[in-house]
Amino acid sequence: MKRPPIGFVARRVRNNLWELLWTHVLTAGTMAMALFIFGAFMLLHDNLQHLLKGWGDQIHINAYLEIGLGEGAQRRLLNRVRTLPEVERARHISQEQAWKDFQTALGAQSSLLNGLPRDVLPPSIEISIKPAFRDAAVVEELAGRLKKEQGIATVEYPQEWVERLSLVILAVEWAKWILGGVLFMATFFIVGSTVKLAILARQDEIEIMQLVGASEALIQAPFVLEGMIQGVAGGLVAIGCLGAMFGLLRHQMSGPALLGALTQAQFLDLRSIVFILAIGWLLGAAGSLFSLRRFVKRWKSHFGER
Repeated sequence: MKRPPIGFVARRVRNNLWELLWTHVLTAGTMAMALFIFGAFMLLHDNLQHLLKGWGDQIHINAYLEIGLGEGAQRRLLNRVRTLPEVERARHISQEQAWKDFQTALGAQSSLLNGLPRDVLPPSIEISIKPAFRDAAVVEELAGRLKKEQGIATVEYPQEWVERLSLVILAVEWAKWILGGVLFMATFFIVGSTVKLAILARQDEIEIMQLVGASEALIQAPFVLEGMIQGVAGGLVAIGCLGAMFGLLRHQMSGPALLGALTQAQFLDLRSIVFILAIGWLLGAAGSLFSLRRFVKRWKSHFGER
């Protein structure tokens, strides 16, 4: 099959886009809406994963020591904990340091501690886990061993919250693909309907091209190229809207009342942006080709194989 002349195809695409401008704008807008929703789920998913990784790096087991345990016994216990294979580092927190940390955490409300004895908080050992051992079962088993150590009263760790966040990330990922699939199917048929309108508007022109021996590639190329343009335009609009939404939300999250981790949200990386544009490009091309097939079959049956 001969390659269609680029100049001829470009002129037809330009004329078609101009004559059916609002139809193409509406189609590109529909694609932009679908890609925006899909991109929003990608943005949420990526930032939740970033948050989970940050939390994973900050997972600590807090082993609270018995009040009244001597300094020598605390030092020996700290050394035993540091020798455990799962432990990356262990830090001893005295009662005085625990009191200061609690005051810092309360901030402006630290006056609530007035009148309380400074030794009300027990000393503790803050234990960081090596990345290779940051697994729920391993951390739970380590916590069980620590509880049996003489001099340790209680052991606490935030693994339950990390597991819940992992479930949220999984749910967002499934929702991204399921909802994205539904939206893309709807957009696919909308693009096909736009192509049908363009074909019907130029049916006489297409039949004349068939009569003078125009190839299938020459007839189909402008419509496929228009679909690609619509897809890329929709993707660019979606990314622009996502950027504006992200900037607005990040500005709103900069207040002191919100968690510091939320202010570290990141926008989509270059690979994700290219992925969204590629989906738009493929949607436009596939929708156009799908719609053209029926008309090609009709042309062949009407004019016969050439």
